[in-house]
Amino acid sequence: QVQLVESGGGLVQAGGSLRLSCAASGRTFSSYAMAWFRQAPGKERELVARISNTGGSTNYADSVKGRFTISRDNAKNTVSLQMNSLKPEDTAVYYCKRDGPYAYWGQGTQVTVSP
Repeated sequence: QVQLVESGGGLVQAGGSLRLSCAASGRTFSSYAMAWFRQAPGKERELVARISNTGGSTNYADSVKGRFTISRDNAKNTVSLQMNSLKPEDTAVYYCKRDGPYAYWGQGTQVTVSP
């Protein structure tokens, strides 16, 4: 069983920064790509960023390119999302996801960006 625990959410003013972290249990962390998704009230969950199992490849939603950076540390079983130049429209619950034959999700962490 894989468990994902997110942390680092909170309230920040527009233009500010936050760093989200996701800690994963299990011994197969380095075998799978990891991703961050978000879901705003009344909207569908959307992909924010994805990173390959080695960290050598990343991709981002157009809305966050140049502002967010995804990274991972396979030695520590963690994946992070550095969010800079935050905008009110970034307000959402952010979820960590492990790709693979069976997808695992964290419980989510709230990010609120005030104008």
